[in-house]
Amino acid sequence: MSVRFVIDSLDFVRNAGARRDKIPVLELIRLHDLLYDQEGEVTYEISGYFDHNDKPVLYLKISGNIHLSCQRCLNKLTKNIDLQTYLLLTENETELDLNNEEDTMDAILASPELDVWSLVEEEIILNLSISSRHPEGMCKMHELISNEKDSTKASHMSHPFAALAALKKIK
Repeated sequence: MSVRFVIDSLDFVRNAGARRDKIPVLELIRLHDLLYDQEGEVTYEISGYFDHNDKPVLYLKISGNIHLSCQRCLNKLTKNIDLQTYLLLTENETELDLNNEEDTMDAILASPELDVWSLVEEEIILNLSISSRHPEGMCKMHELISNEKDSTKASHMSHPFAALAALKKIK
């Protein structure tokens, strides 16, 4: 297991902290149920700064490839991750609720022990679609395997009621 990166979020912003690192997909435990396999890694960049209103903000950029399971054919689906997000740090729940009402920027509670890997994992999960699938026509589940002599039979049997029609001809 790799060493996780934990920051004091407000201190990180005050010091204009910046960090770039890689996380093996194997370490992103909450993603495992959504994945086809646990190969690869994601790269993240995090930096802290004060915005034009002197509010603390974390900038997070995530990139990489993960392998999801296609919900149609259950085969491997490569998902390119390319995310950028700005997170306003709030000091209490009241500020957080106020920011959610204004809906100007995503906000999180400032924490003296913010696990950056968990933050990266959360952002990836939030940006995945509900049902990951190959583009239309790219799934292999409906392809028929046939040779030349069976091609007419295969095209005839691809019709949903072809088996029923064949039974009717037997009688």
